[in-house]
Amino acid sequence: MELLAGNLLDELGSSLDLSNQLANLSLPHILVCMAAALVCGIIIYLVYRFFYRGVVYSDNFNILLIMITVVTSFIIMTISANIVLSLGMVGALSIVRFRSAVKDPLDIGFLFWGIAAGLTCGAGLYFVALVGTVVVAVIYIVLNFAKKEKKNYLLIIHYSDEAEEQVSALLAAMKYKLKSKTLSDGGTELTIEIKISKNDTAPAARFKTVKGVNEVTLLEYNGEYMN
Repeated sequence: MELLAGNLLDELGSSLDLSNQLANLSLPHILVCMAAALVCGIIIYLVYRFFYRGVVYSDNFNILLIMITVVTSFIIMTISANIVLSLGMVGALSIVRFRSAVKDPLDIGFLFWGIAAGLTCGAGLYFVALVGTVVVAVIYIVLNFAKKEKKNYLLIIHYSDEAEEQVSALLAAMKYKLKSKTLSDGGTELTIEIKISKNDTAPAARFKTVKGVNEVTLLEYNGEYMN
């Protein structure tokens, strides 16, 4: 009995020590941690703002990157200060559900980047967080400029039956991937995927000069979305 009572007292003392760890977080420590997370978030914000080449740029999503970096940092501060409290926070966060669809895979990468920076700052590894954020930023910028200049476009052509031969001749002289071809009484709608330099409208202009071509549309295409 005495041994059991002694073990219970030791466990109670350990629990009280864990509870008191939260009080050991000083205001300067909290401010430094959140300031480091803010700096990392601003770097991520600037990279997303000036070097993003995804489908649609969203300023609200970009602001969210700063917020998620800072919020993650003080969540990790709380978890690292009190293990007992961390269990309750994990349970509370597990019921959160996000319904907003992420339109571009690049956005997921930026979200993970912000969360990783916040985790590192919350753990007190400020130097690692800053260096890691800068290194990832440099890698992204370099890869962004290293991308090929040519992009995928959808070329949609509406033409009558009399233009079939000339349209086929122009198609034979270029590389393309057939997406769809719709035949109707009023003519044909042809959709092809081509790779051209940005702002190069020459392919569309060549088809527009053909007699019998009623309409030509050129759309930027990345496999899922069109601009």
